[in-house]
Amino acid sequence: MALIIDKKILLPVNTQSLISRAHNLLQDYLAISKFKVVAMLVLTAWVGLALAPDVGRGMVVQFISLLGIGLLSAAAAVINHVVDSEIDSKMARTRHRPVAKGRLSKTHALSFAAVIGVAGFIMLMVWANTLTAILTLFALVGYAFVYTSFLKRATPQNIVIGGLAGAMPPLLGWVSETNQMAAAPWLLVMIIFTWTPPHFWALAIARKSDYERAKIPMLPVTHGIDFCKTCVVAYSVLLAVVCVLPYLIGMSGLIYLIGACVLNAVFIYKAVKLKTAGNDETAMDLFRFSIIHLMVLFVILFIDKWLPL
Repeated sequence: MALIIDKKILLPVNTQSLISRAHNLLQDYLAISKFKVVAMLVLTAWVGLALAPDVGRGMVVQFISLLGIGLLSAAAAVINHVVDSEIDSKMARTRHRPVAKGRLSKTHALSFAAVIGVAGFIMLMVWANTLTAILTLFALVGYAFVYTSFLKRATPQNIVIGGLAGAMPPLLGWVSETNQMAAAPWLLVMIIFTWTPPHFWALAIARKSDYERAKIPMLPVTHGIDFCKTCVVAYSVLLAVVCVLPYLIGMSGLIYLIGACVLNAVFIYKAVKLKTAGNDETAMDLFRFSIIHLMVLFVILFIDKWLPL
């Protein structure tokens, strides 16, 4: 029986233990799904969907489409955890991940990936369209297998080449709405594609010893930190140029242009600061800001659509 002490219900020990285990398991599932990363991907997919021509789809159908994209993205993240479990165990930043730590078996994790992956694919087939389902599946294969299993271990350009898979969500959101490809969403893909190298290289600079220990050929490991810092600055400038393109083609208005210019000015400032007087903390500062940069940039894109100037 449950006990009542000072009007608080104390559950039996077995029940408390079961709840604790369920909570820990949920936390592990969220961790291997990279919930925060997937949430950002879904945000960019949502903006792509919102910018697409209105074809009269209901909000519920749109929500299910975004959920399907999110589930397939999460499945890719789970596979990444399984494939990288040995590497993760050697790195301070990742050694406590559920699969690397042994809290979840590889079989358990892959079964979870299969369930949410199939569910996401079916959602897209039924509530979006076949093209979106196939493109999202290709993105999963690109990230979970081509990047994680091959590129990450083969070349210091792993982030540059493999970044395309992670840049696809805006296109997926657009296609889920229109069932056709278009040039406009590819500009959004290009923004994320250009953003990805300086974002990850900043982290790689701060965690260079981790990547060396795991024998991952990240750019600061193979070409040195100073060269990598130069590349971060170059890509930051390129990112600023690419971010202006939606305004130049009439896809967005002044609200977006002003927001993009401010965000990219700060990005370039932090990149130059890293290059001229950087240390691990400066690199992590740029890495953390880059996450805010991308999230706010896409939110401004959405706001700009509804409050055009």
